[in-house]
Amino acid sequence: MLNASGISNLLDKCKSVLELKQIHALVITLGLSQIDPFPSRILSFCAKTNLHYVYRILLDMSHLSTFNWNTIIRAYSNSNAPNNSISVFVKMQRLGVSSDHLTYPFLIKASARLLNRELGTSVHAHIAKSGHESDRFISNSLIHMYSSYGDLVYSRKVFDEIPVKNLVSWNSMVDGYSKCGDMDLALELFGLMPERDVVSWSSLIDGYVKSGQYGDAMAVFEKMLNFGPKANDVTMVSVLAACARMGALDKGRIMHRYLVENDLPLTLNLRTSLVDMYAKCGAIEEALDVFRGIPVGQSDVLIWNSMIGGLATHGLVEESLDLFTDMQVAGIKPDEITYLCLLSACAHGGLVKEAWYFFECLRKHGMTPKIEHYACMVDVMARAGQVEEAYEFLCEMPAEPTASMLGALFSGCMNHGKLDLAEIVGRKLIELDPDNDGRYVGLSNIYAVIKRWDEARNMRKAMERRGVKKSPGYSFVEASGAIHRFISHDMSHPSTVEIYLTLHFIVCQMKLLVHCKNHECFLQIMEAF
Repeated sequence: MLNASGISNLLDKCKSVLELKQIHALVITLGLSQIDPFPSRILSFCAKTNLHYVYRILLDMSHLSTFNWNTIIRAYSNSNAPNNSISVFVKMQRLGVSSDHLTYPFLIKASARLLNRELGTSVHAHIAKSGHESDRFISNSLIHMYSSYGDLVYSRKVFDEIPVKNLVSWNSMVDGYSKCGDMDLALELFGLMPERDVVSWSSLIDGYVKSGQYGDAMAVFEKMLNFGPKANDVTMVSVLAACARMGALDKGRIMHRYLVENDLPLTLNLRTSLVDMYAKCGAIEEALDVFRGIPVGQSDVLIWNSMIGGLATHGLVEESLDLFTDMQVAGIKPDEITYLCLLSACAHGGLVKEAWYFFECLRKHGMTPKIEHYACMVDVMARAGQVEEAYEFLCEMPAEPTASMLGALFSGCMNHGKLDLAEIVGRKLIELDPDNDGRYVGLSNIYAVIKRWDEARNMRKAMERRGVKKSPGYSFVEASGAIHRFISHDMSHPSTVEIYLTLHFIVCQMKLLVHCKNHECFLQIMEAF
């Protein structure tokens, strides 16, 4: 006959939910369901393995401690259904079970994940009522919660009211500013910190990357190398993203060496970032080397997406589609991003039939096409010259077309000489995106090509009336590990004389090979703009 000691031994050896259910049945039969430590141990096991079984346990165990309730609330706050944390808390309150200072951080986390500000402020009000507002751990959680809503004013208010701030308090506030893109205040607060750790530096770097200030992100990283702690994998993911966005291949290679020389473990996240960086910088063979170095069975859909997308971007369409076949053989289930990468590959390769196949596969596997998938389909058809079909596809979409979709269709119309449709699309683009100078320029060029000069000039006047100015083009060039930014007609670079002499030589060589077929059209376009 089993006793309490025997049940305890069974729990020690329990490895599956099925076994746990059998043990739980024994616990109930022997009248041990209300006697510690059995409720706690059963709940702890379920919280890690099967949250669906938790509610059944709740119904059976009427005398659970606050610790037990906290275990369930914490488990739900980390799950795919964080709203259940709130439901469990409500049930806990109705049964008259007292909450403690460990209950609220999990509720705050659930509210933040749900992005429900009303719910978050209700939890905050309950915290104040229960007298736990002065708890520093709770305050740090509230800073993160309000930041996740984009409410930096209230987030800062909570921060300022903490009487004795610790490093987590400072990091939470810096991270809040960074995630919301307020890099001036993030940097200001960073400068005031009495101490900094790798989280502090990583938050600032990541904020600059997400704000598109890649040069500033790299500058902060350089300071971190000189004055801060050793970087970790989180830092390096952000730094590699900055290199990828700038196309800074040499710097990216240096970052790769840094990982190796500092014995940082090449986690799957880091490998994915390396693949993405090399692919975006044009070093597709190096991206493949990193990808192929992943141990068998340790890859995931993200890194396959990065590699498939990288091959597609570089026009290696057949290789991209072959890799998708390998992905399926490896047992990796594709997601919406996978199909987006495949559609992009089809666009680069002019594979309209294959694009339709992948678009239908997306639906067939229970995924709803996003606006990006529709945009890719428009791009595929427009590049292939099927502009009327693309326009019809846009008109039948379940959502309103975006400016990028119409832009892709407009380019297709221009490239394939469908100027009547180009005019219709161009006018729609101006309606949709009236502050974009490129929309007016594009339509004016259409009018210039078909010699409707008055209307071409009217586009210029429409721009002036709206106050839209033509933005100067610029580009990044990496040379000897340094990033150089050039604006149209830029004269600020120290090597300006040599650069313009080289450009002049290149232009002269081009003129020997190419001549303008429609000189009058060219002059009129220049006159209009």
